[in-house]
Order: sequence, then C-alpha cells, then structure tokens
Amino acid sequence: MKIPTVLSAVVLTALAISSCSLLSPDAPEPMQLAEHRVQTSSGVAQGHSSDQLVSWFDIPFAQPPVGELRWRAPRELQAADQTIIEKPTTSCVQKASQYAGVEGEGIGGSEDCLYLDIKAPADFANKQYPVMFWIHGGGNTTGEKDYYDFSKMVLSKDVVVVTTNYRLGALGFFTHPAIQGAQTGLDGASNFGTLDIIQSLKWVQQNIQQFGGDPNNVTIFGESAGGHNVLALLASPLANGLFHKAISQSGYTTSSPLQDAYNPEGANPLIKRGSWQIVNNMPQAPEQSEANMDGVRSLLKQMDSLEFMALYDSGDLDFDALPLTTADGVVIPKQGMLASLADPAYAKNIPVIAGATKDEIALWIATHRYFMESSYSFTKLLPPLISVKNQALYDMWVRLRSRAWKIRGVDDALTAMESAGYDSLYAYRFDWDHQKKSVFIDFPALFGAAHGTDIAFVTGNYTYGPISSYVYPETAERQQMEDSMMGAWTSFAKTQQPDLGKPVQWQKFTADNPVYLHLDKDALLRLSTETETLDSLLDRMAASAVPTDLERCYMAWETFINVGDPQPQAYAEWKQGRCKNTDMRAEQRAIAVKLIEEHGSISVM
Repeated sequence: MKIPTVLSAVVLTALAISSCSLLSPDAPEPMQLAEHRVQTSSGVAQGHSSDQLVSWFDIPFAQPPVGELRWRAPRELQAADQTIIEKPTTSCVQKASQYAGVEGEGIGGSEDCLYLDIKAPADFANKQYPVMFWIHGGGNTTGEKDYYDFSKMVLSKDVVVVTTNYRLGALGFFTHPAIQGAQTGLDGASNFGTLDIIQSLKWVQQNIQQFGGDPNNVTIFGESAGGHNVLALLASPLANGLFHKAISQSGYTTSSPLQDAYNPEGANPLIKRGSWQIVNNMPQAPEQSEANMDGVRSLLKQMDSLEFMALYDSGDLDFDALPLTTADGVVIPKQGMLASLADPAYAKNIPVIAGATKDEIALWIATHRYFMESSYSFTKLLPPLISVKNQALYDMWVRLRSRAWKIRGVDDALTAMESAGYDSLYAYRFDWDHQKKSVFIDFPALFGAAHGTDIAFVTGNYTYGPISSYVYPETAERQQMEDSMMGAWTSFAKTQQPDLGKPVQWQKFTADNPVYLHLDKDALLRLSTETETLDSLLDRMAASAVPTDLERCYMAWETFINVGDPQPQAYAEWKQGRCKNTDMRAEQRAIAVKLIEEHGSISVM
C-alpha cells in the first residue's frame, strides 16, 4: 500500500496485506477428480476438491505481457486444448516481501503473471451461482491473488469467487512518449494494470459458466488499491457490461494527469518518479529528445524488468506522489477518476457499496517512532514494549486522517456517482476494534479498526501474521462481525440488497442524507449521518492546543494531498496561508532521516 502516508510509506508491511493466507496446514489433502477438469478458452484446468469445495489455480486469462507486449494492452489467449500447469508463483514484478507473495530481497516476481484462481462449491456443475470477483490491494505496486483465501465464503454462502492478478507499479501504469507515441488504440493507454483487470473480467464473462458461475451476476470487490481499482472500473468506459454490482473497501480516487505521469524536466515538484526522471536514472541514460524516442523505446522494451522496477525503489524515503492510475483518455477519461464517476456518460448505474475503516492510518503510525517509543524490559530476545509518546496527538492524527479518508474516498465518490444517476448507493464505516491487549502493545487503543482489518470478516480467514490471536481473538464479537459482513457482502451479490441478517436495515446513501452504517459487533451496529466535512475536521484540529504548528501543517498537508487528487493550492491557501511556506515534503524527509540516524529505522519493531 504505497499511498503517501504519515511520515513513512513503509511501516507495518507485514500488516498491509492483512487477512491473507494460503490453505491452513490443517486442511485435508485435496483430491483431483476427472469431473473437476474444466475446459476454458485458455486451457484445461484441473480442480482440487476438498471439504465440498473445488479450487482451480493459475488459469491464464491473457497472453504473457513480455517482450514487445510489455506496455501493451493484454492480448486474449486462445489455447483451449492446452493443459494448464500450476506454477510455484505467479506474482507480478514488485518489491520482494514475504507478506506480499514475493520471497527474497530487492525486486522479485515475473512479467508473466496474468493468471486467476477460482473457488466454487463442489456441486458447481450446471449451477448459476453469483460470481464475486476480488481485486487485491497493495497500492497497485505490491500484492497477488494467492494471498486471499475465500474458501469459507464459498462454502457457507454458495458463491463462486474469482481472484486475479494484474500488472503492478511502472510495468502496469506507465506514460512516456517513447511508448504511447508509437502505439495506438488500447495500446496507447497508460493503465495497463487496469486493462488486465478488464481482460480478466472478459475471461470471466466467457468462461465462468463452466465453473458454476452466472456471467450475468458478477460483483467486483476489493480493498485499498483493490477498492481504488473498483472505482476505476466504475469510471472507465471500457468496463461497461462486465460486472453488475461493486464494493469498494477503503478505496480512493487519485488519478494523475498524463503530463504529471511523464513529468518532463520535473515540472511537478511533488513527483520525483515521473517516467522522464526514471529514464534519466537508467544506466547510460538515453537522450530524451523527440528525435531519439525510437532509441528510448528500444531501451525501455529491452531492459530487464527487475532492474527497471528497482529504479523506482529508494527505500524508506519515498515521499513523492508516484504516478499510477492515470487519466490517459483511453481507460480513464482525461477529466480524471472523480469527475468521470460524476459523468452520466460513463455511469454503470449499478448498486455500489463503499466504506472505510474508523482507524485507517493506524496501520502506518502504530509502530512509527515519531509517535511511539520502545523499550526492552527483560531481553532483546522478546519483542520490545511499545507505548505512545503523546496519546492526544496520536488520537487526533488517527481520527482526522481516517475521517478524511472516508470523506474523500467514500462520500465524495458516492456523491459523484449519485450525480451521474446511480440510485442504489450504500456507505459504511468499519468500527470493529475488539482486539486483545498484549503485554508488548495495546492493540485496541493503538491499532483498532486499522486499514485492512476488515478483510478477515469477508474471508472468514483470521490471519494477521504473528499477532493474529491479538488482532482477531476468537470471541462472540468476532463471529457477530463475520455474520454481518460476509452476510451483507454475499446478499448484495445475490439480491442487490446488503442484508445484515440483523434488525438494523442498511439505508441508502444520498448527498442530501449521507447515511452510513457502523459495521461493528451487534450491540454497536447502527446507522449515522455524516456531519463532518474536510473544513470542519481541519478547523477543529487548527484550534487545538495539542499539535505544534508544524504538526498542524503536516496534518493539513496529508488531508489535502492523499486519497483523492492532490490539492497543493488548497493547502497553500489553508487558514490564510499559515502553511504556504512550509515545505512538507522536505519536512517529511528530514524527520525520517533524523529517526533513521538515531535509531537505525523508522519503525519501533
């Protein structure tokens, strides 16, 4: 998840791909039965059956985007008679992390990564189950399909679940005249990762009936960058008719203009990794003149993919706005994502759910040295004791930024869609924070309903690395939350109505009545109407004696810059220009450098 965030873009990486795991080690050995061999347009897939569930892995949905197909739209793969061979890994190229699916150090993965998985009930033959199509998160720079296990949802709710890969980072989102200047049609796009998702949905339309899925009842859903990509598909004219309902969990509407994605001569100071700058950093950097674009194109197409992606990684000090989803005029209209969501010309007019978590940014700051301190009471063989330095400041930062996420990523997006003609819109805030304290860290107080903690209640798979038992203690409250969330998501897929199976009825969101559901244990499950605006949130923060002047500017900066399109002018004009002379990018970097010099890292872990 590489959204620019408080002080550091790399904190709690282990938690950023939350609720993800492969099959439990206690799962029975799967069987491969002849009746679970399914012929598709791209090959014959052998299903693995276990416990009334059948799973198919690593089905190719497009030709590998390698060689001359790098930075081109995905090509349909017609290979119905080939036998699909499962792979040890199908991760797209990204920074290696065991928590994102790529083992090792540095950059890993492969350009040959356009694969999907399917899970269906064992009686899938000749059925027409609703299809739920999951788009993974990871900031559009990390992640993979294999980290999400929807077995429990499939078994208990009678749905077919598809999980898909898509190209990431600059191999999935790239703009340079040496590329687009020599390509036309869909190849002239910048959002190749989004085109991959669209191609995967086209594959589903063509083949999902073979797996017991109904191609006329497809619900797309995703979290973080996955939620963002759900909104991108709603904004894209190329996704019409490919899905029928949509759920965005902690999504956002940021999109870059073409000029910023290229950023010649570093014209936009917020962007340090535009394609012009990256090409300048290539070994034996080519001259980027109009006359030499063929030479630049040749180098870009031939450069090793891992070496190319390494040019984007400068460690913990990346504080610029990395261009990813781009208003390329092909996949995303040139007016940008939010304006396109508000445009009736691109409206899908389908039911949509969107929400955020109560404590979104706690994911990044709950172990950050700016806010936290650590000590070793006994031995360094045990984890450190972690405590907050200034509880009032921490609480204010989490509440302001997380509430602003909901306003920009949820309310603004739904309001835009309503203006385009959508009439079945639902908003929520995920509030569940009934965790267990550890002697080392107070999870409920510091972590709470952090970004990504909601995924487990949709999958029913409660894994959060070594702290799983603290984040998801096995309690009645946990089961209540799963019943509500998994039930609402799947009933929405089946009936267009998010039925909680509880006395609380989820009302529709409108701009005049911005009602939202508090998703929580049963006793706290309730409806509220949003009363806050960005102005009211920032006014209250500005009037508080808790933050320093620099911290006030910092929180204002992040509110204006993140989750939606950056608004540096609004930041400069805020409170009669009280922060206009404060260069927050420079301040961010200075704080991080100081912490690293003093402690060796930004994280207390």
